Amino acid sequence: MDEISKSDQEWRQILTPEEFGVCRKKETEAPFTGKYTYSKEDGIYRCTCCGNELFSSDTKFDSGTGWPSFFEPLKENSVKYETDTAYGMTRTEVMCAKCGSHLGHVFDDGPKPTFARYCINSISLKLEKTTDGKTNQT
Repeated sequence: MDEISKSDQEWRQILTPEEFGVCRKKETEAPFTGKYTYSKEDGIYRCTCCGNELFSSDTKFDSGTGWPSFFEPLKENSVKYETDTAYGMTRTEVMCAKCGSHLGHVFDDGPKPTFARYCINSISLKLEKTTDGKTNQT
């Protein structure tokens, strides 16, 4: 996978201030406010910044945490991980493998079969809806 590298100035030109804050500066959207938190639409969730395919709606579940949650990425090489020690705790940060965009965090309290809970910011995602075998990005 070819990685994308842009300066903050370049990202600011193509992202909204909210998208830039979450995706490039590792901010977090408020819980229960994201447009995909309760979405049950079928499709592929892509990276807001670069369009990389990240998660399938088939792996989405309601974790009750206030953020969209998935039990596995679409492909293992779609995301990459780093240890996050901010806020006095140790967590595993999830980022887009193609552009390094901050997506959220992964925890080990999810459902079967993986027991993983990928807790992802809606603003980091764009849903490419599938209806009748066709896709439509929103």
